Amino acid sequence: MAITKEGFYNLVKSASVSGVSDIHLRTDERPSFRLKGDLVQVKHDLITNEDIRLICNIIIKDDDILAKIDKLKEHDGSYAVPKVCRVRYNFMRYQGKMGLILRLISDKVPTTEELKLPKVLDKIASANAGLVLVTGATGSGKSSTLAAMINFINRTSAVHVLTLEDPVEYVHQPIKARITQREIGTDTEDFSGALRSALRQDPDIILIGEMRDAETISIALKAAETGHLVFGTVHTTDALSTIGRLISMFPPEEQNVVRTRIADNLYATISQRLIKTTDGKGRVAAQEIMINNPGIRESILDPMKIKEIYTYIEKGKNTSGAMSFDQHITKLYKDGIISMEEAKSNATKPEDFERNLMFGDNTED
Repeated sequence: MAITKEGFYNLVKSASVSGVSDIHLRTDERPSFRLKGDLVQVKHDLITNEDIRLICNIIIKDDDILAKIDKLKEHDGSYAVPKVCRVRYNFMRYQGKMGLILRLISDKVPTTEELKLPKVLDKIASANAGLVLVTGATGSGKSSTLAAMINFINRTSAVHVLTLEDPVEYVHQPIKARITQREIGTDTEDFSGALRSALRQDPDIILIGEMRDAETISIALKAAETGHLVFGTVHTTDALSTIGRLISMFPPEEQNVVRTRIADNLYATISQRLIKTTDGKGRVAAQEIMINNPGIRESILDPMKIKEIYTYIEKGKNTSGAMSFDQHITKLYKDGIISMEEAKSNATKPEDFERNLMFGDNTED
């Protein structure tokens, strides 16, 4: 029996109340839920090609896209399931079959407290200007962290926040701030064009869904240079790889100038990975937080000193609130949020984790 709109909504509702992060729908297979990081097959009829078509007719808003569904190879978008949640979807074709991956996004915008994020993130969100990058692998919770920081700004500052997203995920309602959320492909053509226009739209804060190319990075740096606070995401694992990625996107002859611009305007990087919690209810973000200072600026400018950034991050925990992954993992373990097993398996340097436990680590939120 083909899936109905009600059946699709019920499937999403079931996933939402169970704390599922993603739904996998593939032709000739039963649906799978990603629960606490693991993929679990659920009791359901096999999904057919016709089911995928019917769901696409529900969630895809663009009639031109629907008209060429038989030739469509991939497509991204978002959809609000009434009174349940929003979903960010990706349509794909594989081995002649069709599939959908749905990322569930709560209607309620999270706070940094609810996500158990370090309190220093509120301080970073209060910066007057500069570039703040949230980094990590796909599915590491970058969107939730950014949403929580924008939520803090919304509750505390009378500013104009302009977001450029592909697609819009969390929908912010104005509290103190005015938030303009623009979706790539629907409200504007692309990130670079939207970002060029953004500088003429009187923003105090700009959020860029993804730093994809040299042009986007250059305009983002220009916005930071002209007194804006700019948030963005990069698919990198830590501060060092993030800085390297940004510089490498430019031609060799431009890299020294870009290095200087990054050193002068990068305010912070927040790199994260998700770790299972001891309460069995989900996962928590372990973060490396780098906050720029004169030592880090000098390390960015001199390629021979770039690895010294790690030392400055560790030293910053009692001053700026910066911290390494292993310092944060140690704190999460001491607070009973993650287990010893999870801490050791996720530590960047297991020996540092052991040392912090043995000699003490006074990392503060």
